[in-house]
Formats: sequence, structure tokens, C-alpha cells
Amino acid sequence: MIQKPIIYPAEWEQQSAVQIAWPDPHTDWANMLDEVERCFAQIALEISKRQGLIVCCETPDTVRPKLAQCRPENIRYVATRHNDTWARDFGGITIYEGGEPRILDFTFNGWGLKFAANHDNQITRHLAEQGIFRSGIPLRNFKKYALEGGSMESDGQGTMLTTEECLLNVNRNSWMDKNEIEQMLKDTFGLSQVLWLKNGYLAGDDTDSHIDTLARFCSPSSIAYVKCEDEKDEHFTALATMEAELKTFKQLNGAPYELIPLPMAEAVYFEGHRLPATYANFLIINGAVLVPTYQTKTDAQALKKLQKAFPDREIVGVDCSPLIKQHGSLHCVTMQYPNGVVN
Repeated sequence: MIQKPIIYPAEWEQQSAVQIAWPDPHTDWANMLDEVERCFAQIALEISKRQGLIVCCETPDTVRPKLAQCRPENIRYVATRHNDTWARDFGGITIYEGGEPRILDFTFNGWGLKFAANHDNQITRHLAEQGIFRSGIPLRNFKKYALEGGSMESDGQGTMLTTEECLLNVNRNSWMDKNEIEQMLKDTFGLSQVLWLKNGYLAGDDTDSHIDTLARFCSPSSIAYVKCEDEKDEHFTALATMEAELKTFKQLNGAPYELIPLPMAEAVYFEGHRLPATYANFLIINGAVLVPTYQTKTDAQALKKLQKAFPDREIVGVDCSPLIKQHGSLHCVTMQYPNGVVN
């Protein structure tokens, strides 16, 4: 039997829709609901201008008026329960097998059993059952493995970028060693190489150093990453060591990557704790890149850097100060689906 080639598409490829999960009173957003809903509405507006938007929410009739400024013809509401709003990590992951899309449904275990995720783990199946995905696209059960979308970066050409701190953590797939996990990734996502970062972290991060907080592919040959230049900052050594690692990574053709340093966000604190504010948590959509900002002096510099990284796309800053109070940001609350996947 001839095995069909597998491709794990890059985020910059044309998309049909982005999925979000609306914050509501039973989530951790309860004490700041108005503030965070405004942030979600802004994200929804920018996405719906350009492509489809899937809004998972318990009561669609309650959410619709809050998205009155969006393009209604581009929004699909799906009635679901969810534990929280981090769609990146419980959303279905798209691959192509023999040119045809497949949705992979992994286990989200609350970043290593830190938080409840029983409702989150049913959402991808609910989307399939409610006809959100195009007819004939199979939903593949990969619940054997705990794996989150925010922990993986694909260049669309057979290279994955990830971190050892997350994927090798005993709180995910402790029954597998590094070689077994890497082979699983290669087999599942059609990879030729996995680039493992050993260093890099952000204070306040609950994800065990997801790659989408630290370093991101901007093209098959370029990587944007968080750079700390303040030697007094607690992140300086770890991020400098991460930068040195990135300089050793090679593309499949043997060439080094063009590295695009993003500024370390000015320190943001909430209730006495430093938050994991990062500009690497951007979302690439059709014709644009949505970039989290935090009402700090480093915002403008980050937007300028990412315009260089994506010269043919509009760079749109979105104030994600509310999101960071729950230790996540813009990319964390979204999951994209490529063209041809969503009805």
C-alpha cells in the first residue's frame, strides 16, 4: 500500500475560518467579563472582515448582539460548553493527506492537569457533528496523545519548531521518550525534521513554554523570536541562550534561518505577579497579521518588526491587556482552519 504524503500546513496559507470560544460567566473571566468581551469582539471584528469566524458559545443569542459590528454572513455560532477560552490548545489540528484535509482531535489535558478540560475536549467533535467542517472531511481520534496547538510551529514544508519543556514534560505523554515523541510527530504530521528548543520561558506562563509565546515561523526561511536586551531582567539568560540555539538551526536545504528579533514586552503585572506578555503570540490570517499589544512603550516597536517580517500583509495591533491577565494572549484564543475545511 502506497502511503499518501502528509502536510502540516503553515499558518500563513489561505484560511477558511478561525475558531474562538466566547468568554462567559462560568469561565475564569467572570470577574472581568465586560473588559475581556471587548477584546474578543475586536479580534472577531478583524477576523470577520477577511474570512469566516466560528464562535463557540453556550448561548448564541446572547453573543450575537455583542458582535453587531462584525460581518454576520461570515460568522457561524456553535452552541457548546467550554471550560475556558484557549481554542489554540483544544481546537482541531488540520493536516493534508494525499491533498485532502483531515482534522486531528488530540487530548487537551489542561496543560498538564493544571486545569479542568472536560468540556474543551468535546468541542472539536461537536463542530464535526454540527456540520461546521466540510462534508467528507474525517475527524481522526488522536486522544491517545496530549498535544496542544500552541506547542507546535510548522513551516508547511516538513519542519516543526517546538520546545522540550512542553512536549517532553512528564505531565503530557510520560509513557514516551523523546525519540518516540519525535517519531510520532514525524509520522502524524509528515515531518522531515523537528527543531527542539531547550531554552526559553516567560514568567507567569501556564503552558510549560509553548513555542507560540517564544518563536514563530514567518516564512519557510524566517523565524521571529522574543529577544531580551535588559541584563537585569529575569528572562535575559534563558532568552539569550534560546537565541543562540535558533542560530544553530538549519532549514532542510542546509541554510540558516533569517532571525527577526521581537522586543521583550515591557513588564506587565497583575495582582503582584508578572504576566507572560509576548509579541510572538500573533495570529496570521488572510491578508493580515493580528498582533497583541499591551498598552506599553514596546508595542510600536513590535508592530514595526512584524511589518518587516510580513511585508505583504496588514499589521493590526489588538489590545490584549485583558487576555494577559489570565496568562494568555491573541494566538492562544484562536485556531485557524485552512481553505476548504469549513463550510
